[in-house]
Amino acid sequence: MADDGNDIVNDFMILSKPLIPADAVAALIVIDGNRYLMQLRDKMRGIYYPGHWGLFGGAVDPGETPLETLHREMMEELQLTVKNPVYFTCFDFDFSFTGQSKHFRLFYEISIKSEDLPNLVLGEGLLMQSFTLQEILAEPHVVPYDSFALWLHANRFVLSTAQD
Repeated sequence: MADDGNDIVNDFMILSKPLIPADAVAALIVIDGNRYLMQLRDKMRGIYYPGHWGLFGGAVDPGETPLETLHREMMEELQLTVKNPVYFTCFDFDFSFTGQSKHFRLFYEISIKSEDLPNLVLGEGLLMQSFTLQEILAEPHVVPYDSFALWLHANRFVLSTAQD
């Protein structure tokens, strides 16, 4: 039976255990300057946005710097040794309404070449796939904050010249 998306929505909407927010990093993996490498997240309860396309990355462990987290997560998720990551932006999320604190999601740009793709080994998630911005934004299930970061990245030069 084909997946019509209802299972994804149900897994996303029905929490079987509390989701605990944490500081996190995400990688805007840019292939040949014009495509983005995305991960189809596992379809399981207990994670943020199961069954959605998202950026690779993860939570910052205690005592870890965001850059150390980036290096660890890229190795765990893709067997990718990160060279020259570039800070892109940061989103802050205020969870005070839950009695928790504020948390960040730092986005780093990592550039790779298409010939590097066969060397990557998917360690987490269901799939990895490259997309243009238009292709990924047309997908029905994309992690919203990652979608916005991708849009910002693709439009960074236009945004930097915006006038009041």
